[in-house]
Amino acid sequence: MQITGSTELLMIIGDPIQQVRAPEVFNRVFREAGVDAVLIPAWIQGRDVTGFVYSTFEMKNMRGMLVTIPHKVSVMGTLTSHDRLAGVAGAVNAVRRAENGTLDGAFFDGLGFVGGLDHYNIAYVGKRILIVGSGGSASAIAASLADSGAAHIALYDPVAGKAAELAGRIHDAFGVPVVAAASSDAAGFDLVVNATPLGMNPGDAMPFDTDRLESHAAVLDILMKNQPTPLVRAVRARGLQAEPGFEMLIQQTPYYLEFFGFAELARQVRADASSLRRLIYPPELL
Repeated sequence: MQITGSTELLMIIGDPIQQVRAPEVFNRVFREAGVDAVLIPAWIQGRDVTGFVYSTFEMKNMRGMLVTIPHKVSVMGTLTSHDRLAGVAGAVNAVRRAENGTLDGAFFDGLGFVGGLDHYNIAYVGKRILIVGSGGSASAIAASLADSGAAHIALYDPVAGKAAELAGRIHDAFGVPVVAAASSDAAGFDLVVNATPLGMNPGDAMPFDTDRLESHAAVLDILMKNQPTPLVRAVRARGLQAEPGFEMLIQQTPYYLEFFGFAELARQVRADASSLRRLIYPPELL
């Protein structure tokens, strides 16, 4: 990839940033399509986020910004406008400069997650779903599942009150039964989602007891690092379906591209994302 004076910039911010796979995906798309653009990672700590976002968009060749943990909530404070899912979830993962110079945000994690379920043929319409975690990604996932026909959603977070606050917002927005779970017990659920960092590092505890899973249940572990995680391995060892978070990124990539003004690239990725899967999936999970 040749970077020139006319190269358009995109950035992804997080803390830490080493685990992100978006630069590999987006730069592969740009390179294969011959588009003069590049996505670069930026390790930004929480105290610096607001000033960094504002100053970054002073660059006239800054096309857009992706946002990952833990900044998806705090970046909301820099925006003038955002889409509905971002408003319900209280977080964003994409920011662009509007024509009037203000910042506009959107949240695609949930759309990517639901698209991943469709790709894996995992049912969610009319199903009971447990989401372990209630941070930015969990918020988007819960909102999109509520908007897509889930029958019942339970949220578990060890921080007192955090899951209940999110559950109330999503229930009010979509009218679907959404509750705060007292524990991460997976019994009684058709689909269980790990939306925590647990499994990213060696020695992490399991996000829930896989022995409690129903015999028909499926598991989605949204982590991009260390896949297949101990959770995915343990669930598959029981003969149940467990999938990694890679498809969530692939499925939301066209939404990002459209949001940043690359409509033709979005169409191409929707038509054929096979090269991206070969890029980021470990061979054993392809």
